[in-house]
Amino acid sequence: MRLSVVVPTLDEAQNIDGTLAALAPLRARGHEVIVADGGSHDATVTLARARADHVVSAPRGRATQMNAGAAIAGGDVLLFLHADTRLPPSAASDIEAALATGRKWGRFDVTIAGQPRVLQLVATMINARSRITGVATGDQGIFVARQVFAALGGYPSIPLMEDVALSKALRRRIGRPACLTTRVVTSGRRWEQRGPWRTIVEMWRLRLGYWLGADPHTLARRYPPPTTMSAPALLIFAKDPVPGTVKTRLASSIGATAAAQIYSDLVERTLAVASDARRAGIVGDIELCCAPDANGAAFTAWRDRFGVALMVQQGDDLGARMQHALNAALARGVKALLIGTDSPPLDSAYLAQAAGALATHDAVFGPAEDGGYVLVGLSRPLDVFDHIAWSTPDVMTATRARLIAERATWRELPTLWDVDTPSDLARFAAFTPAAAAGHTADYGEAIK
Repeated sequence: MRLSVVVPTLDEAQNIDGTLAALAPLRARGHEVIVADGGSHDATVTLARARADHVVSAPRGRATQMNAGAAIAGGDVLLFLHADTRLPPSAASDIEAALATGRKWGRFDVTIAGQPRVLQLVATMINARSRITGVATGDQGIFVARQVFAALGGYPSIPLMEDVALSKALRRRIGRPACLTTRVVTSGRRWEQRGPWRTIVEMWRLRLGYWLGADPHTLARRYPPPTTMSAPALLIFAKDPVPGTVKTRLASSIGATAAAQIYSDLVERTLAVASDARRAGIVGDIELCCAPDANGAAFTAWRDRFGVALMVQQGDDLGARMQHALNAALARGVKALLIGTDSPPLDSAYLAQAAGALATHDAVFGPAEDGGYVLVGLSRPLDVFDHIAWSTPDVMTATRARLIAERATWRELPTLWDVDTPSDLARFAAFTPAAAAGHTADYGEAIK
């Protein structure tokens, strides 16, 4: 069996990279991923091209987008997956086993990620209703044999209830679905934005109206799509690049002036990545959190060049300073990502994964090879930075223990490397040759 996963998107820059990253194991086993975009204005298409086999444009609307994706699919089975939904690792084998029993279509059970506890009850009700009625929702990851889907003519071109209409057509033509007990995890953003009980009532009213024969176009106007999740603030911790105060481990080998220049290069590279992410809608406001103060000429130049706000780090140690910066952003009603300036591999796609993780988790971390982390993000206040022995190999381990004690949910992104020691310089020069070319004299001895 070859699976074609069709993902409809519209302004999903904060979710799509994480969704597609989770599908990478399927692609590695020869399955296919197709993104069908409905005219996104953010970086959705750019991010999708890096991780999907095909990206196709279609008129806006899940039904038309999914039909466009299905039209170019080469797999035996189509799986329609929302952009804010994650498949279980066993998805392909589960589908194959279900189809081997003679079923031609089916869906997964669903878990709804989010803060309100009632979402667990909502998911249970959705799964139970689907088993009783033989009707699946799009959040459950509907799969169907491609030939059967084509024979039905695909999704009906309606703006709402396309999943219900397809389910009913499949049920009439070929029988009830395979109801898999393995679970997809979908975002609870709609319930969180509107309130869980209000959303439940609205959904039941819509389903009742559709059952009574109301026009789907009329129903769609009563229930607008969820608003785009506000982009998190991006906080960048940086020091004034004064020789002798930054990159001191490098300075012992290449001199204080060269080390300070390398540090400045790293800061500028990080600010360029941040600016790209802001233009793509991945992050919102960018704050350069300065130490020891914000009066240095370099800070002023970076503010003017990259259009960032300057803030002063406050706190007695790194943990206190991070806690203060993150809490200040959360107090303004926005989620927050915090990064340093030492990790060349950290790019816009990595920030997109982090931003997407905050839609379903209390925290996100980007671990570093040295045992610390290059990124931390919070969607709610958490007290996890106390009593951490900073600049040791145990930073991430100790932080995990704090997260468990706080009963927090978190996601860890792929581990990255950073530039701290002379041995890291050759790696940095190879990773960013353009940066190294401008400072050959400064880098030369360390690279040798």
